[in-house]
Amino acid sequence: MSSHGTNLKKPLAIIPARGGSKRLPRKNVLPLAGKPLIVWTIEAALESGVFDRVVVNTDDQEIADIAIHYGAEVPYLRPGELATDTATTLDVLKHQLQYAVSEWGGYDDFVLLQPTSPLRTGQDIRNAWTLYSQHEVESVVAVTEVEHPLQWTYKANDDQTLSPLFDDNLKRSQDCEQHFRLNGAIYITSIDSVLARHTLIHPSSNMGYQMPANRSLDIDEEFDFVIAQSILTHYAKSTD
Repeated sequence: MSSHGTNLKKPLAIIPARGGSKRLPRKNVLPLAGKPLIVWTIEAALESGVFDRVVVNTDDQEIADIAIHYGAEVPYLRPGELATDTATTLDVLKHQLQYAVSEWGGYDDFVLLQPTSPLRTGQDIRNAWTLYSQHEVESVVAVTEVEHPLQWTYKANDDQTLSPLFDDNLKRSQDCEQHFRLNGAIYITSIDSVLARHTLIHPSSNMGYQMPANRSLDIDEEFDFVIAQSILTHYAKSTD
């Protein structure tokens, strides 16, 4: 188990952004409240003051150009075999971290920031990093409370009848314990966890950084994009 103490070296920020997207084409460069989607994450990372380098990992020249314009680094374009639908985030991270170790050195930890979480703030990043810095855990991951109690979930049978997953499925929501889900916004761990142990979230040594629902949106399709636009417009008006 890691013993971080309070004097951690500044980590790397890695923002993975593939050019292709089946559900929402070119989503990483689509304009959201006046800025390309990926820019919201780059600006939050820079504003947080947590990082030594903010690195965008992409296979796409347009994304690379935008990232560099807004202050991120793009040390290379992702090789073709890592830009397919079958390439995993872990594959991409291993490649990027191997480059960081060989070319830059001196890093112990990194923070994965997905560009599909534009509502996560620089303060969220600072808070999550503080949590990681002050506790002896292998990973910290951003979570949000599930929208409804797990006790209310059912499985659908072949004949479309429903079977409750829990015996206490009629409990009132206020009588149910809290449950949290990953929201995709922030993952913090050591470089060794990915390169040596092949894991992003340690199964037995991790903490959750709790975020509210209004900052936990993960953009996967056009519906999510519309919601994000609405949230940003609403909060911009409320602060005028």
